[in-house]
Amino acid sequence: MLPELLLALTPVDVLHAWDERRAEAWAAGDVAGLRSLYVTGSAAGRADAAMLRAWRERGLRVEGMEMQLLSVDVRRRTPHLLVLDVVDRLVGGALLPADLPTRHVVTLRVVEGEWRVAGVS
Repeated sequence: MLPELLLALTPVDVLHAWDERRAEAWAAGDVAGLRSLYVTGSAAGRADAAMLRAWRERGLRVEGMEMQLLSVDVRRRTPHLLVLDVVDRLVGGALLPADLPTRHVVTLRVVEGEWRVAGVS
């Protein structure tokens, strides 16, 4: 995607698109696809991939995973970096437990024309 198009996306658009791709990877059991959503070396990416691997090894698939964004506040935004305060919760996903709202600081970076998660704290 061209940098101008990336900048035209709102932070909520960026998160929704990222969450949709994550849900698709989980539903397909696609560990490599899931890892591609994260910056290389991301601890959050390693943890997410390990969790998906464990589910897949047990023969389980998670379909219908959907994150509900309750609030999104921009801490920092440049053409290649987004740092967001996010409150979200999981509202869908067969086999997943009910989720309560959780606050995170999500850092995304543009890599190869796509927003990828660099960190979650």
